[in-house]
Amino acid sequence: MQNFWDERYTEQKDVYGTKPNVFFKQELDKIPTGKLLLPGEGEGRNAIYAAQQGWDVTAFDSSKVAIENATQKSAALGVIFNYQLADSNDFVAYKESFDAIALVFFHLPPPDRVSFHKKVIEWLRPGGTLIIEAFNPNQLGNPSGGPKNIDMLYTKEMLEKDFAALTQLNIETLTEFLDEGAFHKGAAELIRFVGKKK
Repeated sequence: MQNFWDERYTEQKDVYGTKPNVFFKQELDKIPTGKLLLPGEGEGRNAIYAAQQGWDVTAFDSSKVAIENATQKSAALGVIFNYQLADSNDFVAYKESFDAIALVFFHLPPPDRVSFHKKVIEWLRPGGTLIIEAFNPNQLGNPSGGPKNIDMLYTKEMLEKDFAALTQLNIETLTEFLDEGAFHKGAAELIRFVGKKK
């Protein structure tokens, strides 16, 4: 899978645009700054925005090319954040070490998803916020992005079960028009979730 992402980020830069994800920005702007984790951060658009707002950002991705692109961009902007080469299975963090975690189109196959989401809950501090934007199963077949395997698309029931330990602030499925670079463009079927650790 790393080769797929390396190839995508090599073909052209900013394949998902340069601006932060709209929903991520909207929700992040509501909470006080602190320590933020961004898994699967790609070319750094969300990390750069958050760091510019005063967040202490840690991100990881399995693509070396994405990290190189993000590092060049952040350096040019004078923005610093901690970016690690890792995937969902080997990234390590202390328990209760983040004030917020955002999973922006971070899709995993079922076994990996369940185990990783458990870690996410552990990594959040009490009172910490989880922000998710992902594709729901109705996205299958749309040309606006997302996995082509229905098992990797997320439902309300799935997220409610995975994050039952959190206080649910918002969960909804909706059709939205994406304009995030070449690979997230057009009408899309999304799911959004915001939860808070008790």
